[in-house]
Amino acid sequence: MDAGSEAARGAKGPDELRREIERTRHELGDTVEELAGKMDVKARARARADELKDRAGAMSVQMRSSAGEVGKQHRTQLMAAAGALVMLAVGAAVMAQRRHH
Repeated sequence: MDAGSEAARGAKGPDELRREIERTRHELGDTVEELAGKMDVKARARARADELKDRAGAMSVQMRSSAGEVGKQHRTQLMAAAGALVMLAVGAAVMAQRRHH
């Protein structure tokens, strides 16, 4: 057989085989790392716990912020109601005093 017929059948040269072997080793290394990560239950549990803790912290901040806004609204409403009661009391006192005179 000559080199032309080997190339026609898809034979690979030594350099191409080395590159393919190196690529396969790299892919295998990535796969092993990925599998090792999935098998590390403690690390996965810690990562999940950290994620949940971050979520809880964000929700806590959001709830405090919302509660602060609700509190401001209620304070404003209470102040308005108190002002109205004071005005009613003053008005009632003035009317009562007029009746006595």
